[in-house]
Amino acid sequence: MTAAAPYLVADIGGTNARFGWVAAGGSAVTQVRTLPVPAHAGPAEAARAYLVGLKRDLGAAYRAPQRAAFAVATAVAGDRVELTNSHWSFSRAAVQADLGLDVLLMLNDFEALALSLPRLDAAQLRAHGGVLPRPSGTLAVIGPGTGLGVAGVVQTAQGWLALPGEGGHATLAPADEFESELLARVRRDHAHVSAERLLSGIGLPVLHGAVAAVLGQPVSVPMSTEAIVEAGVGGADALSARTLDAFCALLGSFAGNVALTLGARGGVYIGGGIVPRLGERFFASRFRERFESKGRFRSYLEGIPTALITDTLAALGGAALAIEQA
Repeated sequence: MTAAAPYLVADIGGTNARFGWVAAGGSAVTQVRTLPVPAHAGPAEAARAYLVGLKRDLGAAYRAPQRAAFAVATAVAGDRVELTNSHWSFSRAAVQADLGLDVLLMLNDFEALALSLPRLDAAQLRAHGGVLPRPSGTLAVIGPGTGLGVAGVVQTAQGWLALPGEGGHATLAPADEFESELLARVRRDHAHVSAERLLSGIGLPVLHGAVAAVLGQPVSVPMSTEAIVEAGVGGADALSARTLDAFCALLGSFAGNVALTLGARGGVYIGGGIVPRLGERFFASRFRERFESKGRFRSYLEGIPTALITDTLAALGGAALAIEQA
């Protein structure tokens, strides 16, 4: 049974907190506002600021929410929540009491993003080869952002069940001699080379340095992720372009591993903030080729659609689904 609406939903990161409103069960998230995390003492204060503005905008149509779901960029276990990249440290129960809520769900941000997958439509996605994922069975999402998020969602008789995890910290495997040299170079500084070590905002400069070293073009001043993407997308800097090529190939191989591990035959989605900035370079890259390149299981992977999530507010929809299914 769908819980009584309206719902308050939020997607909270280290810099910004996005709040949204679901007026009726099953309807879209509306009234989205972005509030700066540093400007507020905690989520209760930010939520109250959002609700004050919403009440002003909606007037007589406003009703105080009784249920809410917050997606947070940190691991969620127990009552205490501490955001990795901000000063917010809070008790879920205290926030619930402060806001007068009957229910407050606290989700990992990738758990919420995974729950958004079944409802994403063509306007929110860009698919490889024009073949959209099928919202049935098992789906997976991988998101190179500041870190590397990985999650899945499984269709059950009771609804969609999210499978949050820490797949970004799984060991990254090379698929050719060049990648073997890259990983060997990175292992000089890091005993464990995880997928996140190279396939993320914190990892792209590491990958850039390794590519430079393997090619015999050492970089005297390390480049930021933003600079590598900007210089590489248009091909203005050959070393940055080669780094992005390696990034897409490694990401494709890793995504294929996730698809095999979860049995995500409904589709694999790419989220996060990095890949959308690559534009056509991503779709012209070896991502899909490497996704399918799994030897005897090539045909298995060939049947799994892959798509880029273009909607930056998708996690809010996943938070709304979590409330409806609670």
